[in-house]
Amino acid sequence: MDASLDARLETLVQQRFDALMTRFPVYASYLGLHEHDGRVADGSRDAMEQDIVDGRRFLAQLEALDPARLSAYGRTERELAIFATRRQIFDDDVHRVWERRVSATDDLGDGIFLLLARQSRPLEERLTGIASRLEAAPQLLAEHRTRLGDRPMRLWNELELEAVGSMPKLFTEVVAAARSRLERPDSLVARLEKVARSAESALQEYSTWLREQLVRADDEFALGADRYDELIELRAFDGLDADDILQVGLDQLDRYHAARREVATDIDRAATEQEVLDRIKSDHPLDFDGALEAYRRAMAEARQFMIDRDIVSDTAGASLSIIPTPEYLRNVIPFAAYFAPARFERGSGGIYIVTPSVDGAGGGRPMREHNYASIYNTSIHEAYPGHHLQLTAAHAHPSLARVLVDAPEFVEGWAMYCEQMMREEGFDTSPEHRLMMYTDSIWRACRIILDVRLHRGLIGVDEATDFLVEHTGFERPNARAEIHRFTYTPTYQLSYLLGKVLLLRLRDDERARLGSDFSLREFHDAMLRQGGLPISFQRRLLAESAAQAETAPA
Repeated sequence: MDASLDARLETLVQQRFDALMTRFPVYASYLGLHEHDGRVADGSRDAMEQDIVDGRRFLAQLEALDPARLSAYGRTERELAIFATRRQIFDDDVHRVWERRVSATDDLGDGIFLLLARQSRPLEERLTGIASRLEAAPQLLAEHRTRLGDRPMRLWNELELEAVGSMPKLFTEVVAAARSRLERPDSLVARLEKVARSAESALQEYSTWLREQLVRADDEFALGADRYDELIELRAFDGLDADDILQVGLDQLDRYHAARREVATDIDRAATEQEVLDRIKSDHPLDFDGALEAYRRAMAEARQFMIDRDIVSDTAGASLSIIPTPEYLRNVIPFAAYFAPARFERGSGGIYIVTPSVDGAGGGRPMREHNYASIYNTSIHEAYPGHHLQLTAAHAHPSLARVLVDAPEFVEGWAMYCEQMMREEGFDTSPEHRLMMYTDSIWRACRIILDVRLHRGLIGVDEATDFLVEHTGFERPNARAEIHRFTYTPTYQLSYLLGKVLLLRLRDDERARLGSDFSLREFHDAMLRQGGLPISFQRRLLAESAAQAETAPA
Protein backbone atom coordinates (compact mmCIF):
# COMPACT_ATOMS: atom_id res chain seq x y z
CA MET A 1 0.00 0.00 0.00
CA ASP A 2 1.20 3.51 -0.87
CA ALA A 3 -0.21 6.01 1.64
CA SER A 4 0.62 8.89 -0.69
CA LEU A 5 -1.67 7.42 -3.34
CA ASP A 6 -4.55 7.21 -0.86
CA ALA A 7 -3.86 10.86 -0.04
CA ARG A 8 -3.85 11.71 -3.76
CA LEU A 9 -7.25 10.01 -4.16
CA GLU A 10 -8.64 11.89 -1.18
CA THR A 11 -7.42 15.18 -2.66
CA LEU A 12 -8.97 14.44 -6.06
CA VAL A 13 -12.32 13.56 -4.50
CA GLN A 14 -12.26 16.67 -2.28
CA GLN A 15 -11.51 18.87 -5.29
CA ARG A 16 -14.29 17.25 -7.29
CA PHE A 17 -16.73 17.62 -4.42
CA ASP A 18 -15.88 21.31 -3.93
CA ALA A 19 -16.25 21.97 -7.67
CA LEU A 20 -19.65 20.27 -7.76
CA MET A 21 -20.88 22.28 -4.76
CA THR A 22 -19.89 25.48 -6.54
CA ARG A 23 -21.46 24.26 -9.77
CA PHE A 24 -24.72 23.12 -8.13
CA PRO A 25 -25.45 25.48 -5.23
CA VAL A 26 -28.95 24.13 -4.56
CA TYR A 27 -27.47 20.70 -3.94
CA ALA A 28 -24.91 22.35 -1.67
CA SER A 29 -27.79 23.88 0.31
CA TYR A 30 -29.42 20.45 0.49
CA LEU A 31 -26.24 19.13 2.08
CA GLY A 32 -26.06 22.09 4.48
CA LEU A 33 -23.18 24.05 2.89
CA HIS A 34 -24.75 27.47 3.23
CA GLU A 35 -22.05 29.61 1.64
CA HIS A 36 -23.89 28.79 -1.61
CA ASP A 37 -27.43 29.67 -0.42
CA GLY A 38 -27.76 32.85 -2.47
CA ARG A 39 -26.91 31.25 -5.80
CA VAL A 40 -28.48 29.01 -8.45
CA ALA A 41 -26.69 26.86 -11.01
CA ASP A 42 -25.69 28.11 -14.44
CA GLY A 43 -28.40 26.55 -16.61
CA SER A 44 -26.83 27.27 -19.98
CA ARG A 45 -25.86 24.85 -22.74
CA ASP A 46 -22.21 25.85 -22.36
CA ALA A 47 -22.28 24.94 -18.67
CA MET A 48 -23.87 21.56 -19.38
CA GLU A 49 -21.28 20.77 -22.04
CA GLN A 50 -18.52 21.78 -19.63
CA ASP A 51 -19.92 19.32 -17.07
CA ILE A 52 -19.21 16.51 -19.53
CA VAL A 53 -15.63 17.70 -20.05
CA ASP A 54 -15.08 17.99 -16.29
CA GLY A 55 -16.56 14.56 -15.67
CA ARG A 56 -14.31 12.93 -18.24
CA ARG A 57 -11.24 14.67 -16.80
CA PHE A 58 -12.05 13.46 -13.29
CA LEU A 59 -12.69 9.93 -14.55
CA ALA A 60 -9.29 9.88 -16.28
CA GLN A 61 -7.61 11.04 -13.06
CA LEU A 62 -9.29 8.23 -11.10
CA GLU A 63 -8.45 5.57 -13.67
CA ALA A 64 -4.80 6.67 -13.63
CA LEU A 65 -4.50 5.66 -9.95
CA ASP A 66 -3.12 2.12 -9.60
CA PRO A 67 -5.64 0.23 -7.44
CA ALA A 68 -2.99 -2.31 -6.42
CA ARG A 69 -1.14 0.46 -4.56
CA LEU A 70 -4.22 1.72 -2.70
CA SER A 71 -5.42 0.48 0.66
CA ALA A 72 -8.53 -1.74 0.69
CA TYR A 73 -10.58 1.29 1.74
CA GLY A 74 -8.98 3.42 -0.98
CA ARG A 75 -9.76 0.83 -3.65
CA THR A 76 -13.43 0.89 -2.65
CA GLU A 77 -13.51 4.69 -2.64
CA ARG A 78 -11.88 4.83 -6.07
CA GLU A 79 -14.36 2.34 -7.52
CA LEU A 80 -17.29 4.24 -6.02
CA ALA A 81 -16.02 7.51 -7.49
CA ILE A 82 -15.60 5.83 -10.89
CA PHE A 83 -19.08 4.33 -10.62
CA ALA A 84 -20.66 7.72 -9.83
CA THR A 85 -18.72 9.59 -12.53
CA ARG A 86 -19.52 7.12 -15.30
CA ARG A 87 -23.19 7.47 -14.40
CA GLN A 88 -22.95 11.26 -14.55
CA ILE A 89 -21.28 11.14 -17.96
CA PHE A 90 -23.98 8.78 -19.27
CA ASP A 91 -26.75 11.07 -18.02
CA ASP A 92 -25.14 14.23 -19.39
CA ASP A 93 -23.64 13.00 -22.64
CA VAL A 94 -25.73 9.97 -23.69
CA HIS A 95 -29.21 10.46 -22.28
CA ARG A 96 -29.00 14.28 -22.52
CA VAL A 97 -32.42 14.99 -21.06
CA TRP A 98 -31.14 18.48 -20.33
CA GLU A 99 -31.23 19.50 -24.02
CA ARG A 100 -34.76 18.15 -24.55
CA ARG A 101 -36.32 19.42 -21.31
CA VAL A 102 -35.83 22.81 -19.73
CA SER A 103 -36.08 22.54 -15.96
CA ALA A 104 -35.41 25.96 -14.47
CA THR A 105 -38.34 25.53 -12.06
CA ASP A 106 -36.60 22.53 -10.47
CA ASP A 107 -33.55 24.57 -9.54
CA LEU A 108 -35.52 27.64 -8.51
CA GLY A 109 -38.31 25.81 -6.68
CA ASP A 110 -36.05 23.36 -4.85
CA GLY A 111 -33.65 26.14 -3.93
CA ILE A 112 -36.46 28.13 -2.31
CA PHE A 113 -38.33 25.21 -0.76
CA LEU A 114 -35.27 23.76 0.99
CA LEU A 115 -34.40 27.06 2.64
CA LEU A 116 -37.99 27.74 3.64
CA ALA A 117 -38.79 24.26 4.98
CA ARG A 118 -35.64 23.54 6.97
CA GLN A 119 -35.90 25.44 10.22
CA SER A 120 -32.62 24.75 12.01
CA ARG A 121 -31.17 28.14 10.99
CA PRO A 122 -32.57 31.66 11.66
CA LEU A 123 -35.43 32.56 9.35
CA GLU A 124 -33.86 35.88 8.34
CA GLU A 125 -30.73 34.10 7.06
CA ARG A 126 -32.82 31.66 5.06
CA LEU A 127 -35.05 34.35 3.60
CA THR A 128 -32.01 36.39 2.60
CA GLY A 129 -30.74 33.40 0.64
CA ILE A 130 -34.16 33.02 -0.97
CA ALA A 131 -34.18 36.68 -1.95
CA SER A 132 -30.82 36.29 -3.68
CA ARG A 133 -32.03 33.22 -5.54
CA LEU A 134 -35.14 35.07 -6.67
CA GLU A 135 -32.93 37.91 -7.91
CA ALA A 136 -31.07 35.35 -10.00
CA ALA A 137 -34.29 33.89 -11.49
CA PRO A 138 -34.42 36.02 -14.70
CA GLN A 139 -30.82 35.08 -15.53
CA LEU A 140 -31.50 31.40 -14.74
CA LEU A 141 -34.55 31.34 -16.99
CA ALA A 142 -32.62 33.00 -19.82
CA GLU A 143 -29.80 30.45 -19.49
CA HIS A 144 -32.19 27.52 -19.73
CA ARG A 145 -33.48 28.84 -23.05
CA THR A 146 -30.00 28.33 -24.54
CA ARG A 147 -29.91 24.62 -23.77
CA LEU A 148 -33.03 23.44 -25.58
CA GLY A 149 -31.93 21.56 -28.69
CA ASP A 150 -33.63 20.63 -31.95
CA ARG A 151 -35.95 17.99 -30.45
CA PRO A 152 -37.81 19.20 -27.37
CA MET A 153 -39.85 16.44 -25.74
CA ARG A 154 -43.45 17.62 -25.53
CA LEU A 155 -44.51 16.01 -22.24
CA TRP A 156 -41.41 17.03 -20.32
CA ASN A 157 -41.82 20.67 -21.30
CA GLU A 158 -45.55 20.59 -20.61
CA LEU A 159 -44.63 19.49 -17.08
CA GLU A 160 -42.32 22.48 -16.88
CA LEU A 161 -45.20 24.75 -17.93
CA GLU A 162 -47.37 23.30 -15.15
CA ALA A 163 -44.59 23.94 -12.64
CA VAL A 164 -44.25 27.54 -13.89
CA GLY A 165 -47.92 28.07 -13.05
CA SER A 166 -47.41 26.99 -9.43
CA MET A 167 -44.25 29.02 -8.75
CA PRO A 168 -46.02 32.28 -7.76
CA LYS A 169 -47.79 30.43 -4.93
CA LEU A 170 -44.40 29.43 -3.56
CA PHE A 171 -43.26 33.06 -3.78
CA THR A 172 -46.39 34.10 -1.88
CA GLU A 173 -45.59 31.61 0.89
CA VAL A 174 -42.13 33.10 1.23
CA VAL A 175 -43.41 36.67 1.54
CA ALA A 176 -46.11 35.59 4.01
CA ALA A 177 -43.50 33.85 6.18
CA ALA A 178 -41.38 37.01 6.21
CA ARG A 179 -44.34 39.20 7.14
CA SER A 180 -45.66 36.98 9.92
CA ARG A 181 -42.51 35.58 11.49
CA LEU A 182 -39.78 38.23 11.31
CA GLU A 183 -39.41 40.67 14.21
CA ARG A 184 -38.55 43.60 11.91
CA PRO A 185 -39.73 42.53 8.48
CA ASP A 186 -40.01 45.81 6.56
CA SER A 187 -36.78 45.92 4.54
CA LEU A 188 -36.55 42.19 3.81
CA VAL A 189 -40.24 41.95 2.97
CA ALA A 190 -39.89 44.85 0.54
CA ARG A 191 -36.91 43.17 -1.08
CA LEU A 192 -38.71 39.81 -1.33
CA GLU A 193 -41.80 41.41 -2.84
CA LYS A 194 -39.68 43.20 -5.43
CA VAL A 195 -37.65 40.16 -6.48
CA ALA A 196 -40.75 37.96 -6.46
CA ARG A 197 -42.48 40.34 -8.90
CA SER A 198 -39.40 40.34 -11.10
CA ALA A 199 -39.18 36.53 -11.00
CA GLU A 200 -42.88 36.18 -11.77
CA SER A 201 -42.57 38.52 -14.76
CA ALA A 202 -39.57 36.52 -16.03
CA LEU A 203 -41.55 33.30 -15.57
CA GLN A 204 -44.36 34.68 -17.72
CA GLU A 205 -41.91 35.48 -20.52
CA TYR A 206 -40.30 32.05 -20.10
CA SER A 207 -43.75 30.41 -20.28
CA THR A 208 -44.58 32.26 -23.50
CA TRP A 209 -41.26 31.24 -25.02
CA LEU A 210 -41.72 27.62 -23.94
CA ARG A 211 -45.20 27.39 -25.47
CA GLU A 212 -43.68 28.53 -28.75
CA GLN A 213 -41.10 25.73 -28.54
CA LEU A 214 -43.81 23.10 -28.20
CA VAL A 215 -44.69 23.66 -31.88
CA ARG A 216 -41.50 21.81 -32.80
CA ALA A 217 -41.68 19.25 -29.98
CA ASP A 218 -42.08 15.49 -30.40
CA ASP A 219 -43.24 12.68 -28.13
CA GLU A 220 -40.18 10.42 -28.23
CA PHE A 221 -38.62 9.73 -24.87
CA ALA A 222 -37.39 6.11 -24.89
CA LEU A 223 -33.68 5.49 -24.51
CA GLY A 224 -33.85 2.52 -26.85
CA ALA A 225 -32.76 -1.03 -26.09
CA ASP A 226 -29.01 -0.57 -26.60
CA ARG A 227 -28.62 2.55 -24.49
CA TYR A 228 -31.02 1.22 -21.86
CA ASP A 229 -28.95 -1.97 -21.57
CA GLU A 230 -25.81 0.17 -21.26
CA LEU A 231 -27.39 2.09 -18.38
CA ILE A 232 -28.43 -1.14 -16.65
CA GLU A 233 -24.82 -2.33 -16.84
CA LEU A 234 -23.55 0.95 -15.40
CA ARG A 235 -25.98 0.60 -12.48
CA ALA A 236 -24.22 -2.66 -11.40
CA PHE A 237 -27.37 -4.51 -10.34
CA ASP A 238 -25.57 -7.45 -8.74
CA GLY A 239 -25.00 -9.17 -12.09
CA LEU A 240 -28.54 -8.77 -13.54
CA ASP A 241 -29.20 -7.55 -17.07
CA ALA A 242 -32.37 -5.88 -18.38
CA ASP A 243 -34.03 -9.18 -19.34
CA ASP A 244 -33.32 -10.61 -15.89
CA ILE A 245 -34.81 -7.51 -14.28
CA LEU A 246 -37.94 -7.62 -16.45
CA GLN A 247 -38.45 -11.23 -15.41
CA VAL A 248 -38.11 -10.23 -11.75
CA GLY A 249 -40.90 -7.69 -12.31
CA LEU A 250 -43.19 -10.20 -14.02
CA ASP A 251 -42.59 -12.85 -11.34
CA GLN A 252 -43.14 -10.37 -8.51
CA LEU A 253 -46.34 -9.06 -10.13
CA ASP A 254 -47.78 -12.59 -10.23
CA ARG A 255 -46.61 -13.30 -6.69
CA TYR A 256 -48.17 -10.23 -5.14
CA HIS A 257 -51.40 -10.51 -7.09
CA ALA A 258 -51.76 -14.03 -5.67
CA ALA A 259 -50.94 -12.80 -2.16
CA ARG A 260 -53.49 -9.98 -2.43
CA ARG A 261 -56.21 -12.33 -3.69
CA GLU A 262 -55.57 -14.66 -0.76
CA VAL A 263 -55.72 -11.97 1.91
CA ALA A 264 -58.80 -10.38 0.29
CA THR A 265 -60.56 -13.73 0.60
CA ASP A 266 -59.52 -13.94 4.25
CA ILE A 267 -61.06 -10.50 4.86
CA ASP A 268 -64.40 -11.25 3.13
CA ARG A 269 -65.10 -14.42 1.18
CA ALA A 270 -68.37 -12.98 -0.11
CA ALA A 271 -66.76 -9.92 -1.72
CA THR A 272 -64.61 -9.55 -4.80
CA GLU A 273 -60.97 -8.54 -4.45
CA GLN A 274 -61.79 -5.12 -5.90
CA GLU A 275 -64.68 -4.63 -3.46
CA VAL A 276 -62.39 -5.42 -0.53
CA LEU A 277 -59.74 -3.03 -1.85
CA ASP A 278 -62.38 -0.32 -2.36
CA ARG A 279 -63.61 -0.78 1.22
CA ILE A 280 -60.10 -0.41 2.64
CA LYS A 281 -59.37 2.66 0.52
CA SER A 282 -62.63 4.19 1.73
CA ASP A 283 -61.42 3.99 5.35
CA HIS A 284 -59.48 7.22 5.51
CA PRO A 285 -59.32 10.44 7.58
CA LEU A 286 -62.01 13.00 6.92
CA ASP A 287 -59.60 15.61 5.58
CA PHE A 288 -55.95 16.13 4.78
CA ASP A 289 -55.13 17.63 8.17
CA GLY A 290 -56.43 14.42 9.71
CA ALA A 291 -54.29 12.44 7.27
CA LEU A 292 -51.14 14.31 8.31
CA GLU A 293 -51.87 13.54 11.94
CA ALA A 294 -52.39 9.87 11.08
CA TYR A 295 -49.02 9.83 9.29
CA ARG A 296 -47.39 11.25 12.42
CA ARG A 297 -48.96 8.57 14.63
CA ALA A 298 -47.95 5.77 12.27
CA MET A 299 -44.40 7.08 12.10
CA ALA A 300 -44.11 7.22 15.90
CA GLU A 301 -45.51 3.71 16.33
CA ALA A 302 -43.11 2.26 13.75
CA ARG A 303 -40.14 3.94 15.40
CA GLN A 304 -41.06 2.63 18.84
CA PHE A 305 -41.53 -0.90 17.50
CA MET A 306 -38.12 -0.73 15.82
CA ILE A 307 -36.53 0.24 19.14
CA ASP A 308 -38.42 -2.34 21.20
CA ARG A 309 -37.50 -5.20 18.85
CA ASP A 310 -33.83 -4.13 18.52
CA ILE A 311 -34.07 -4.19 14.72
CA VAL A 312 -31.18 -1.76 14.28
CA SER A 313 -28.70 -0.05 16.58
CA ASP A 314 -29.14 3.48 15.19
CA THR A 315 -32.58 4.92 15.90
CA ALA A 316 -32.12 8.16 13.89
CA GLY A 317 -32.05 10.91 16.44
CA ALA A 318 -32.59 13.62 13.81
CA SER A 319 -36.04 15.20 13.91
CA LEU A 320 -38.58 14.51 11.16
CA SER A 321 -41.38 16.85 10.12
CA ILE A 322 -44.37 15.97 7.92
CA ILE A 323 -45.76 18.68 5.64
CA PRO A 324 -47.90 18.94 2.48
CA THR A 325 -46.04 18.60 -0.81
CA PRO A 326 -45.45 22.07 -2.30
CA GLU A 327 -47.70 22.66 -5.28
CA TYR A 328 -44.91 22.86 -7.85
CA LEU A 329 -44.02 19.20 -7.10
CA ARG A 330 -47.47 17.63 -6.89
CA ASN A 331 -47.73 16.56 -10.51
CA VAL A 332 -44.48 14.58 -10.28
CA ILE A 333 -44.78 13.38 -6.65
CA PRO A 334 -48.32 12.00 -6.52
CA PHE A 335 -48.05 10.30 -3.12
CA ALA A 336 -45.15 11.10 -0.79
CA ALA A 337 -41.39 11.72 -0.71
CA TYR A 338 -38.59 12.36 1.73
CA PHE A 339 -35.79 14.93 2.06
CA ALA A 340 -32.93 13.86 4.33
CA PRO A 341 -31.39 16.08 7.02
CA ALA A 342 -28.61 18.31 5.75
CA ARG A 343 -25.42 16.29 6.07
CA PHE A 344 -23.24 19.24 7.08
CA GLU A 345 -25.75 21.18 9.17
CA ARG A 346 -25.99 20.37 12.85
CA GLY A 347 -29.56 20.18 14.12
CA SER A 348 -31.12 19.76 10.67
CA GLY A 349 -34.07 17.39 10.45
CA GLY A 350 -35.70 15.27 7.77
CA ILE A 351 -38.74 16.44 5.80
CA TYR A 352 -41.49 13.98 4.85
CA ILE A 353 -43.81 15.49 2.23
CA VAL A 354 -47.28 14.11 1.47
CA THR A 355 -49.33 15.11 -1.58
CA PRO A 356 -52.97 16.15 -0.90
CA SER A 357 -54.06 15.71 -4.52
CA VAL A 358 -52.81 15.76 -8.10
CA ASP A 359 -54.09 18.26 -10.68
CA GLY A 360 -56.04 20.04 -7.94
CA ALA A 361 -58.56 17.20 -7.75
CA GLY A 362 -61.17 17.85 -5.10
CA GLY A 363 -63.82 15.93 -3.26
CA GLY A 364 -63.13 12.69 -1.43
CA ARG A 365 -61.33 10.81 -4.20
CA PRO A 366 -57.77 11.99 -3.44
CA MET A 367 -58.19 11.04 0.23
CA ARG A 368 -58.62 7.41 -0.80
CA GLU A 369 -54.87 7.25 -1.42
CA HIS A 370 -54.44 8.34 2.22
CA ASN A 371 -56.37 5.43 3.66
CA TYR A 372 -55.24 4.25 7.09
CA ALA A 373 -53.65 1.03 5.85
CA SER A 374 -51.57 2.86 3.24
CA ILE A 375 -50.56 5.50 5.75
CA TYR A 376 -48.81 2.86 7.84
CA ASN A 377 -47.05 1.31 4.88
CA THR A 378 -45.88 4.68 3.55
CA SER A 379 -44.61 5.75 6.98
CA ILE A 380 -42.50 2.61 7.33
CA HIS A 381 -41.05 3.38 3.89
CA GLU A 382 -40.42 7.10 4.28
CA ALA A 383 -39.63 7.32 7.99
CA TYR A 384 -38.84 4.34 10.26
CA PRO A 385 -36.95 2.20 9.59
CA GLY A 386 -36.96 3.38 5.98
CA HIS A 387 -35.52 6.53 4.42
CA HIS A 388 -35.17 8.70 7.52
CA LEU A 389 -33.25 6.07 9.45
CA GLN A 390 -31.10 4.93 6.53
CA LEU A 391 -30.16 8.35 5.18
CA THR A 392 -29.50 9.77 8.64
CA ALA A 393 -27.19 6.83 9.37
CA ALA A 394 -25.42 7.35 6.03
CA HIS A 395 -24.44 10.86 7.10
CA ALA A 396 -22.16 9.41 9.77
CA HIS A 397 -19.76 8.00 7.17
CA PRO A 398 -16.91 10.45 6.45
CA SER A 399 -16.53 9.58 2.74
CA LEU A 400 -17.21 12.38 0.26
CA ALA A 401 -17.12 9.86 -2.60
CA ARG A 402 -20.16 8.19 -1.07
CA VAL A 403 -22.04 11.49 -0.93
CA LEU A 404 -21.80 11.62 -4.73
CA VAL A 405 -22.95 8.02 -5.31
CA ASP A 406 -26.50 7.59 -6.59
CA ALA A 407 -27.72 4.07 -5.75
CA PRO A 408 -31.53 4.14 -5.52
CA GLU A 409 -31.72 0.34 -5.56
CA PHE A 410 -30.25 0.46 -2.05
CA VAL A 411 -31.93 3.65 -0.81
CA GLU A 412 -35.38 2.85 -2.23
CA GLY A 413 -34.83 -0.89 -1.96
CA TRP A 414 -34.02 -0.55 1.75
CA ALA A 415 -37.21 1.43 2.35
CA MET A 416 -39.31 -1.18 0.56
CA TYR A 417 -37.46 -4.05 2.21
CA CYS A 418 -38.43 -2.47 5.54
CA GLU A 419 -42.12 -2.69 4.62
CA GLN A 420 -41.84 -6.49 4.50
CA MET A 421 -39.26 -6.89 7.26
CA MET A 422 -41.36 -4.98 9.79
CA ARG A 423 -44.33 -7.26 9.06
CA GLU A 424 -42.08 -10.31 9.43
CA GLU A 425 -41.13 -8.98 12.86
CA GLY A 426 -44.79 -8.54 13.85
CA PHE A 427 -45.62 -4.87 13.23
CA ASP A 428 -48.90 -3.82 11.66
CA THR A 429 -49.91 -7.31 10.47
CA SER A 430 -53.71 -6.97 10.16
CA PRO A 431 -55.16 -8.41 6.92
CA GLU A 432 -56.18 -4.93 5.75
CA HIS A 433 -52.69 -3.57 6.19
CA ARG A 434 -51.13 -6.58 4.51
CA LEU A 435 -53.49 -6.15 1.57
CA MET A 436 -52.29 -2.59 1.08
CA MET A 437 -48.66 -3.71 1.42
CA TYR A 438 -49.31 -6.21 -1.38
CA THR A 439 -51.00 -3.47 -3.40
CA ASP A 440 -47.93 -1.29 -3.00
CA SER A 441 -45.76 -4.25 -4.04
CA ILE A 442 -47.92 -4.74 -7.14
CA TRP A 443 -47.35 -1.05 -7.89
CA ARG A 444 -43.57 -1.48 -7.57
CA ALA A 445 -43.64 -4.62 -9.74
CA CYS A 446 -45.45 -2.56 -12.36
CA ARG A 447 -42.67 0.00 -12.09
CA ILE A 448 -40.09 -2.62 -13.05
CA ILE A 449 -42.10 -3.84 -16.03
CA LEU A 450 -43.01 -0.37 -17.25
CA ASP A 451 -39.52 1.05 -16.78
CA VAL A 452 -38.06 -1.63 -19.04
CA ARG A 453 -40.86 -1.54 -21.60
CA LEU A 454 -41.14 2.27 -21.75
CA HIS A 455 -37.44 2.86 -22.29
CA ARG A 456 -37.02 0.03 -24.73
CA GLY A 457 -39.76 1.76 -26.74
CA LEU A 458 -42.25 -1.11 -26.40
CA ILE A 459 -45.07 0.87 -24.77
CA GLY A 460 -46.33 4.47 -24.63
CA VAL A 461 -47.56 6.77 -21.88
CA ASP A 462 -51.29 6.09 -22.27
CA GLU A 463 -50.85 2.32 -22.41
CA ALA A 464 -48.53 2.42 -19.40
CA THR A 465 -51.07 4.50 -17.43
CA ASP A 466 -53.82 2.00 -18.29
CA PHE A 467 -51.57 -0.86 -17.13
CA LEU A 468 -50.84 0.86 -13.81
CA VAL A 469 -54.50 1.68 -13.11
CA GLU A 470 -55.55 -1.87 -14.02
CA HIS A 471 -53.08 -3.54 -11.68
CA THR A 472 -53.04 -1.10 -8.75
CA GLY A 473 -56.46 0.54 -8.71
CA PHE A 474 -54.78 3.96 -8.36
CA GLU A 475 -56.81 7.06 -9.08
CA ARG A 476 -56.01 7.94 -12.70
CA PRO A 477 -54.40 11.36 -12.04
CA ASN A 478 -51.99 9.70 -9.60
CA ALA A 479 -51.17 6.92 -12.07
CA ARG A 480 -50.63 9.42 -14.89
CA ALA A 481 -48.27 11.52 -12.74
CA GLU A 482 -46.32 8.34 -11.95
CA ILE A 483 -45.87 7.49 -15.62
CA HIS A 484 -44.84 11.04 -16.50
CA ARG A 485 -41.93 10.78 -14.08
CA PHE A 486 -40.94 7.37 -15.49
CA THR A 487 -40.34 8.89 -18.92
CA TYR A 488 -37.27 10.92 -17.88
CA THR A 489 -35.86 8.79 -15.01
CA PRO A 490 -34.95 5.45 -16.64
CA THR A 491 -33.91 2.70 -14.16
CA TYR A 492 -34.90 4.80 -11.11
CA GLN A 493 -38.44 3.53 -10.72
CA LEU A 494 -37.49 -0.13 -11.08
CA SER A 495 -35.02 0.31 -8.21
CA TYR A 496 -37.65 0.00 -5.45
CA LEU A 497 -38.79 -3.60 -5.74
CA LEU A 498 -35.60 -4.75 -7.47
CA GLY A 499 -33.59 -3.36 -4.56
CA LYS A 500 -35.83 -5.17 -2.09
CA VAL A 501 -35.40 -8.45 -3.99
CA LEU A 502 -31.61 -8.02 -4.04
CA LEU A 503 -31.53 -7.20 -0.32
CA LEU A 504 -33.62 -10.26 0.52
CA ARG A 505 -31.25 -12.40 -1.55
CA LEU A 506 -28.28 -10.89 0.27
CA ARG A 507 -29.95 -11.51 3.64
CA ASP A 508 -30.65 -15.13 2.70
CA ASP A 509 -27.02 -15.58 1.66
CA GLU A 510 -25.78 -14.12 4.94
CA ARG A 511 -28.16 -16.35 6.91
CA ALA A 512 -26.88 -19.39 5.05
CA ARG A 513 -23.25 -18.39 5.65
CA LEU A 514 -23.61 -17.59 9.35
CA GLY A 515 -26.26 -20.10 10.40
CA SER A 516 -27.14 -19.69 14.06
CA ASP A 517 -24.68 -16.77 14.36
CA PHE A 518 -26.78 -14.63 12.01
CA SER A 519 -28.16 -11.47 13.65
CA LEU A 520 -30.78 -9.37 11.89
CA ARG A 521 -29.66 -6.27 13.77
CA GLU A 522 -25.99 -6.81 12.87
CA PHE A 523 -26.93 -7.41 9.22
CA HIS A 524 -28.85 -4.14 9.13
CA ASP A 525 -26.13 -2.24 11.01
CA ALA A 526 -23.41 -3.44 8.64
CA MET A 527 -25.22 -2.02 5.61
CA LEU A 528 -26.39 1.20 7.23
CA ARG A 529 -22.84 2.00 8.33
CA GLN A 530 -21.61 1.90 4.71
CA GLY A 531 -24.04 4.53 3.39
CA GLY A 532 -26.26 4.33 0.31
CA LEU A 533 -24.08 2.08 -1.83
CA PRO A 534 -25.08 -0.18 -4.72
CA ILE A 535 -26.07 -3.58 -3.34
CA SER A 536 -23.29 -5.22 -5.34
CA PHE A 537 -20.84 -3.09 -3.30
CA GLN A 538 -22.66 -3.92 -0.06
CA ARG A 539 -22.32 -7.63 -0.88
CA ARG A 540 -18.60 -7.29 -1.53
CA LEU A 541 -17.98 -5.30 1.66
CA LEU A 542 -19.82 -7.91 3.73
CA ALA A 543 -17.67 -10.63 2.14
CA GLU A 544 -14.46 -8.66 2.82
CA SER A 545 -15.51 -8.11 6.43
CA ALA A 546 -16.19 -11.84 6.83
CA ALA A 547 -12.80 -12.73 5.33
CA GLN A 548 -11.03 -10.35 7.70
CA ALA A 549 -12.86 -11.86 10.67
CA GLU A 550 -11.79 -15.37 9.66
CA THR A 551 -8.10 -14.42 9.38
CA ALA A 552 -7.97 -12.27 12.50
CA PRO A 553 -5.97 -13.77 15.40
CA ALA A 554 -8.11 -15.37 18.09
